[in-house]
Amino acid sequence: MTKDAPLLLTKRRIWIIFSALLAGMMLSSLDQTIVSTAMPTIVGQLGGVEHQMWITTAYLLATTIVMPIYGKFGDVLGRRNLFLLAIALFTLASVGCAFSGDFWTFVIFRAIQGLGGGGLMILSQAIIADIVPASERGKYMGPMGAVFGISAVAGPLLGGYFVDHLTWQWAFYINIPIGIIAFFIGVFALQLPTHKATKRIDWLGVLFLSAATTCLIMFTDFGGNANHGWDTVSTWMWGAGMAIAVTIFVFVESRAEDPIIPLSLFRNKLFLITAGIGFTLGIAMFAALGFMPTFLQMASGTSAAESGLLMIPMMAGLMLTSIVSGLWVAKSGKYKMYPIIGIILAIAALFAMTTLSAETPIWLICAYLALFGAGLGFVMQIIVLVAQNSVPADTVGTATSTNNYFREVGASLGTAVFGAYFTARLAERLNDVFTGSGLDASQAADATATIDPQTLSTLPEQVQNGIVAAYADSLAPVFWYVIPFLVLALIFAFFLKEIPLQTESGLVARGEAIGGEEAERLEAEQRAEAQTASNASATPTSNDDGKLSS
Repeated sequence: MTKDAPLLLTKRRIWIIFSALLAGMMLSSLDQTIVSTAMPTIVGQLGGVEHQMWITTAYLLATTIVMPIYGKFGDVLGRRNLFLLAIALFTLASVGCAFSGDFWTFVIFRAIQGLGGGGLMILSQAIIADIVPASERGKYMGPMGAVFGISAVAGPLLGGYFVDHLTWQWAFYINIPIGIIAFFIGVFALQLPTHKATKRIDWLGVLFLSAATTCLIMFTDFGGNANHGWDTVSTWMWGAGMAIAVTIFVFVESRAEDPIIPLSLFRNKLFLITAGIGFTLGIAMFAALGFMPTFLQMASGTSAAESGLLMIPMMAGLMLTSIVSGLWVAKSGKYKMYPIIGIILAIAALFAMTTLSAETPIWLICAYLALFGAGLGFVMQIIVLVAQNSVPADTVGTATSTNNYFREVGASLGTAVFGAYFTARLAERLNDVFTGSGLDASQAADATATIDPQTLSTLPEQVQNGIVAAYADSLAPVFWYVIPFLVLALIFAFFLKEIPLQTESGLVARGEAIGGEEAERLEAEQRAEAQTASNASATPTSNDDGKLSS
């Protein structure tokens, strides 16, 4: 697409492009929720109960690493081909997950899925900023929130059905047709500009940002792991690697011609506040929710399908507040109050979750989850919109990806630290249960590593009760450690400054598209000219012999 032939962003074209984004979002969000429900069965059958946090951590780590890359490369090269690449990566990795024969092979393919999933999320948000001005973008948060909510409800239901009636591999088989459909929708619907890089690509920045992120996650994982701990040399080697990689990264970015994460972003106070909210929210959100389906299945005695149904209230709350807040922001142009309200609701929900036990009524758990979901819905989309609105149009992809990067770093930290705390505490208590039932140390270790919901139902009642108590006692205390991070996010939210929402989309601001009434008028003229030409070619004319021809 050149400036001589700008894209006409009519309402019809915007919704066609939007359909491709929704398909990509459906693919990514559906997978995450299916896996969360099927996780106890997957780790039990592949022999990885003590390492189950790696299924989530590997995906989040890969997603986190590639987010800034997709964001920057999208700004420089255009987003269409990158979006199609992300769909292809995600779909092919799903095939690998389905045919994995051991736990660590499965983890590797989950990481490859993360390489695609990170692109789907970032590029969807950046493309929306390209085609829809910030002043109207809230209207599109409704459908995006609805797709996320539908996926989050359908995922646990499908995951539970597959585990209960088929095999866990179907949680990945289902991605294949969805991925193929999403890819072809993208091929035909994403008619977006592409570019050539005019400045040197910051490969050193990519390298050292990836190294710093990896070292950070490994540092926290080793520190929270019972086999290593915070006082071991191996843990602090990762910490030293992180410090070195961050130092080199900052040095490289300060001298790069076109840095992967411009340091100037961190002089933008509004952007910095949204990044802080995203970081602390990521810690709380994934630490709180990553193991909730496991708790519901093992501690509450529900099946995989039932635990999926029990997540519906949370997603209903998220969908409702996401849609409502988006519409209100588009109508009023005001956004500060929604993150404040949302974080307060989430804090209240976490306080309630600290009381969870095997005896907590199911309806009460559903109420807690609905409240937590309502809080998240008020925050998640709004802070991305605010971050995009705080930067020029030519850096919107970088700003979007950097904001999400900090949220995903928080998510990875939350999953690694609190997941390690949960699984270490759980392994210790399960080992005590099996040892107390008469197994020797080796047999107890094997039983701990392979326990899943199906195996649980075959054990003696006394052992079942001990396992249920172990799960309940291991997870509920985690929420006490999460609450301070949401309190910090609330403090950040009070410092948000409201500025007018931009009235031009990114492509229009860069001169690569025409939007609004002018785009509608030009498209109408083009249709009229095409119709006139078609009529003229079909009208019979007289040739030199006086005979009619068409």
